[in-house]
Parts: sequence; C-alpha cells; structure tokens
Amino acid sequence: MIRSQTPDQVPLDGPTAGPPVDSPEHVASRTGKRTSSISPLLRRVFAREELGITTVLVVLVVFIGAVHPNFLAQDALLGLIRSAAFVALIAFGMVFLLAMTELDLSVGSVFGLSGLISGQLMANGMPPWLALLTGPLTGMILEAVNAFFANTFRIPVIIVTLGTLTAFRGLATVVTHSQAIVGLPLDSSFFKVLGGTVLGVPTAVVVVVIVGVLITVAFRRTPFGARVRAVGSNQAAARFSGIKVGRTRLQALLLVGALCGLSGVLGLAYFQGADPTLGSGLELQVIAAVIIGGTAVTGGSGSVPGALIGTLVIVTISGGLVYFSVDPSWSGVVTGVTILVAVSADGVVRRRRAIRQTRAGG
Repeated sequence: MIRSQTPDQVPLDGPTAGPPVDSPEHVASRTGKRTSSISPLLRRVFAREELGITTVLVVLVVFIGAVHPNFLAQDALLGLIRSAAFVALIAFGMVFLLAMTELDLSVGSVFGLSGLISGQLMANGMPPWLALLTGPLTGMILEAVNAFFANTFRIPVIIVTLGTLTAFRGLATVVTHSQAIVGLPLDSSFFKVLGGTVLGVPTAVVVVVIVGVLITVAFRRTPFGARVRAVGSNQAAARFSGIKVGRTRLQALLLVGALCGLSGVLGLAYFQGADPTLGSGLELQVIAAVIIGGTAVTGGSGSVPGALIGTLVIVTISGGLVYFSVDPSWSGVVTGVTILVAVSADGVVRRRRAIRQTRAGG
C-alpha cells in the first residue's frame, strides 16, 4: 500500500534532496569535520558591498602615507575627515534618491543658500542656536519646491534640479547682495561647540556618525526605506501595490533638504563665515560618493555606510593630490574619472551576477 505524503513530507528537490553540494554542511559530511560557527558571520562580513570600497580606501591611505608620512599625522587625518563630514551628510540623503533612480543636482546650491540664510539671520541679531533650526528648515522648503515641480508635471528630479541648481545659486547672490556675510557673533557658544571638537574629534564628525546610524536604520528597517527601495526596483509595481510614489519622492527630497541645511549650518560654524560661492560644485562630490559607495544607479538598493566610505575616498584622493603637488584644478577631473570607473565596475558586476543567476535558474 502506497502512503500519501503530506506537504511537509514532500522533498523539495526530489527524493535525494539534501544540502547543496558546495554548502558547508555537505563539505562537513564528506570530511567528517564541522564547520566553525563563525563561518556564517565571516561570510556575511565579506559579502558586504562596502568591503570593496573600504579596501580601496585603506590602500589609498596606506599608499599616500607611505610616500608622504605627514599625510598620516593626526591633524592631517582629522582635517580630512572633517572636510568629508559636510559632503557625507548630504550623501546620506542622496542614497534615498538614487535608490529611487532619481538625482538631485541642486544639493550644492541648497547647502549654500541654507547656510547663508542662517548666517544672515545671525548677523541681524537672531540667537545663533535658534538660527541653527533655520538651516534644515530652509533646505526642506527648497526641496519642497523641487518636489512640487517633479510631482505636478511628472518630470524626473534631475531635470527639475538642473534648473533650480542655477535658480537657488542666483537667489543666494540676491540675498547677500554678492557679498560675504559679516558681523557674525563669533564669541557665541554656537561657533565654539559646532565648529570645535568633542574629546578631540571634530563636532561635525560626531554629528555625521549619529545621523549616519539613524539614516541607516531608516533606510533598511523602516516602511519609508522599504517604499523607497520598492519604487526604485519597479515603479509601476510599487504603484500597483498601493505605494504613493509622489509622496515617497517628496519625503525623500525633504530628507535631502534637511540634511543639506544641517550640513550648511555646520559649515557656517566651522568656517565662521559664508559667501555666495558656498557649496559650489558640491553636487558632483555628493553624487560621486554615493555611486562609489555602492548605491546602484539602476535603483532598488543603496548603502548609507557606503556613501560615507565613498566620501572618504573622494576627499582622500583630493588630499593626496595636494601632497603630490598636483594642481588642485585636477581634482574635478579625478572625481569625474572615479565616477566613470565606479559606474562601469558596477555595470560589469551586475551583468555577471545576472548571467550567474540565469545559468543557475536554467
């Protein structure tokens, strides 16, 4: 008599199904040895997308330090990570946009205008700690303008911000009458705290670490982050599943604006001044950092820690050029080439991954 099998008893891969041939369990069964319990942890660590770019960063630092030991001096390294902090904060927000297959070209202008307005209010008598709030608020208002045009007229954010990039920069010139801001209350604790250090570490770096942890959790563990990734993976499917794409885009842009404003205020505190050129060209560094950090231009995935590491790579390259007595004007060339290499490498990796998955499925 043949017994019927319940679903729980039916083998998944036929009557001889077992562990995959190359799995640790199969190897252990053949060798009679148990794999170490740390192996899964090691596999997760070495499978992280950030490993490759972290290796590049370490190699760059070691190479430059070997040729120019002064590069590894404490003050030099602290200056390096401080300059990276202003870019990294904005890059955290750009991860959300790029994961949605969107790009914001106006972040440099938003950064500059937010810092300028906060500085202007301080110079006109507003308490600096209160003016601190106006930075993120200004950034959110400017990005809300971007979201309005993108959602109302159903055009990509990159097209909208191609226009607002210049418009916001022009507005900064109008607000300051083409003059640097003067009369800031530099004796205020605002400049001493936010422009100074905490236990020897620049305050801006401490802020970046705290914000980075929060943004990482938001991207990976919250419904908002899940909606962002879903929209980037397949916008039509996301709409069909009930996700409001326009609202998600608005929320992502507001996040970018808040981070631009926060970065602008921190820059104001550190540089103890601002002028209409503040943030000029910053958008290229931000986009480069995010792409180099492993966020795919095709959307659906992203890495906030990778954006931070990508930022450190960018500033390390720029700093290294100075030590090698290379004209600073070449920094933009190197950054652009780095973007091309990163995008090309990402394309190659993804094609190979797709080929392997196709073969495995076949």
